[in-house]
Amino acid sequence: MAAFSIHVFTALGAGVALIAMMSAVRGEWAAMFGWLGLALVIDAVDGPMARRLDVGRVLPNWSGDALDFVVDFLTYVFVPAYAIAASGLLVPWTAVPLGAGVVVTSALYFADRRMKTDDNHFRGFPALWNGAAFYLFLLRPPPVPASLSIFALIVLTFVPLHVLHPVRVRRLRNLNLALMAVWAVLAVITLLRDFAVALPVTITLCAIALYIVCGDAVIRLVKPSAR
Repeated sequence: MAAFSIHVFTALGAGVALIAMMSAVRGEWAAMFGWLGLALVIDAVDGPMARRLDVGRVLPNWSGDALDFVVDFLTYVFVPAYAIAASGLLVPWTAVPLGAGVVVTSALYFADRRMKTDDNHFRGFPALWNGAAFYLFLLRPPPVPASLSIFALIVLTFVPLHVLHPVRVRRLRNLNLALMAVWAVLAVITLLRDFAVALPVTITLCAIALYIVCGDAVIRLVKPSAR
């Protein structure tokens, strides 16, 4: 029962995704990102709980990995793709093709067994479309740069750059976790203020995102023997 409750907890993320989608359909973007944030919390804690209870051994007929992928696709890709396409921030004729491109390429990415490197970096843009959508709403660039940025991320899904996993990459883990804590606090403030935040908050959020994307190169510079 305890082991199965972990699967139920993970599956709650799908319900959260539905609520987030309903908020998005109503144009309640801050609420949508709030629900997606809750899904992130569920995703962050269910794995350690599952390992602690040895769920894979206790319930061999239930695939936690498959369940996790289903929920992650909804919360990281499908709902954010709708938000990106329906936001009104893209060039109008590109919105639907780009939204479709997000879900199609992300489905392929999720099926790629090489999506992570041996040292737990993501290979290619890791389908973090909830993050991409968050920054689209935060920065609100003109439509042409916005559409080009989404297109670039779609292409980068298949480019073998290494993107930092701030929790599982061991090098500089304490720094990475501290930065993620700062990011989480600032993101909550941003949502509570409906994206109307001061410039220093925006700059800090963008700097942390840049570090996550370029973190592998930074680690190599700090400690050339990282691998």
